[in-house]
Amino acid sequence: MDIKDFKIFSNIPLIKTERLTLRKITKKDLEDVYRYASDEEVSKFLLWSPHKNREQTKLYLKNITAAYNRGEYFDWGIEYEGHIIGTVGFTTLDVINNKGEIGYVLSSEFWGKGIACEAAQAIIKFGFDVLMLERLEARFMIENKSSRRVLEKLGLKEEGVIRHGVFAKGKYRDICLYSILSGE
Repeated sequence: MDIKDFKIFSNIPLIKTERLTLRKITKKDLEDVYRYASDEEVSKFLLWSPHKNREQTKLYLKNITAAYNRGEYFDWGIEYEGHIIGTVGFTTLDVINNKGEIGYVLSSEFWGKGIACEAAQAIIKFGFDVLMLERLEARFMIENKSSRRVLEKLGLKEEGVIRHGVFAKGKYRDICLYSILSGE
């Protein structure tokens, strides 16, 4: 079985929550994506660096459009009040072990408003109810206290710390691993 067996991602479905629309990101979202992707605070605890210019964002959008078309991109844009303010989705899907890893990024303008929780909760529900996954994981750099709070609010449990689990931004970083099972 291959990730392409999740054919649902060839035409990523629209997901609506109380305040949000989770949808495919398109080239029309250039300005919105550039706004948060160029913010150093947003990418501080992520593996990528801030976008330096709109051309970099345009290339990013071109690459994810191609990945969407192949059914190999598992992120939704988070639309709030008509604008894309971040992404949420699966960083990996492991069909052999029936699990996935969730991830999210959100414009700093919208931190502390429960939006990350609302978006991630919708993806957790999709993972369990639609993809029928048994386990979902999330990882974050241990310094990212906000991400820890989001995951704990969503009911994920800490499993441990992966010491020097990633080399990012010039140094080794400890990574915290959280998970939730379908029956929880």
